[in-house]
Amino acid sequence: MTVWTAIGLMSGTSLDGIDVALLRTDGETVVERGPSLGRSYDAAFRRRLQGALETAKAIVERTERPGDLQEIEQELTLRHAEAVLALLAENDLKPADIDAIGFHGQTVLHRPDAALTVQLGDGGLLAKETGIQVVYDMRANDMVHGGQGAPLIPAYHAALAAGLSDARGKAVVFVNIGGISNLTFIGGGDRIVAYDSGPGNTLIDQWVEAHAGIPYDQGGMIASEGQVDPELAGRYLSHPFFTDAVRRSLDRNDFRPPEGRDASLEDGARTLAHVTAAAILRSARHLPEKPKLYVVCGGGRLNRVIMGDLAALAGIEGAEVVATEAVGLNGDSMEAEAWAYLAVRSLRGLPLTYPGTTGVRKPVTGGVLRKPAAAG
Repeated sequence: MTVWTAIGLMSGTSLDGIDVALLRTDGETVVERGPSLGRSYDAAFRRRLQGALETAKAIVERTERPGDLQEIEQELTLRHAEAVLALLAENDLKPADIDAIGFHGQTVLHRPDAALTVQLGDGGLLAKETGIQVVYDMRANDMVHGGQGAPLIPAYHAALAAGLSDARGKAVVFVNIGGISNLTFIGGGDRIVAYDSGPGNTLIDQWVEAHAGIPYDQGGMIASEGQVDPELAGRYLSHPFFTDAVRRSLDRNDFRPPEGRDASLEDGARTLAHVTAAAILRSARHLPEKPKLYVVCGGGRLNRVIMGDLAALAGIEGAEVVATEAVGLNGDSMEAEAWAYLAVRSLRGLPLTYPGTTGVRKPVTGGVLRKPAAAG
């Protein structure tokens, strides 16, 4: 089987920057993780992306780019190109050494009930700037076939789980705490079930930015000074999302941060950290069996308050919680690695999504291919 060298790019709902990772893979069982790096967005560009989320609400057809979205899309793409070239330069690689780039882009609108998802990102421009073929727009085909368009990372989680010796014989859940959290369950017989589990870092980020002028609560320092407000937490955890029989994917705007008068800075951050952890356990009730091990990736694993609450709540149910690093994985680069893995699967025509992960009617592939010579 041919093993491809691919680069994956991820810019998540936290709007904090770009993760880049290199992966050698056949898109199935071979997974050889390579170097990675991160590029943070400056405050001015983060504000532009936040504005893009508002502008995108007017979109009714996924190719529309109202207002300044086309200009932002171009700048976003060029920033991704710079990040790719930086990874190559740091590791003495040339574009010819890379078979493909998996480009997620920046989600600005996700309405699964309307089969509408929009990720800013010009695959043709990225191919032209890097000299490497690009696979992008990987969510849309899932929606065409009745899926929620998310999550897409479970196929990669399953490949990683197969290599975890500590997980053999256990029902394992990968928990990705990004802007929105999601779960991937890998059970006996390679059964995969995945879905969004609730708000991740987004609410905390929005809260501390609005009330402290900083982009996120580093390490949970602010939350560690506060107390959980049971009434405020209950307002979030009583949301019908957690009890609905049908799992659905979330848009960044499905859960909104508290009003300023609802809590102090510290109590608000503490309460939202608790909500993030409790939401994961509430959503895990919809899994086919109780997990024995939660492997946590994404930026939320660095918030010690979230991790402490998650460990305590999971411990009540007899489960263990570990960060990805404890099992030899990289929680910062995992999503970018996944997009490299998915790009190879797309090029091979293999499924990216399954009925158990997005609700799609049957396993389907996806993605749009752009080659450097075809960039317009």
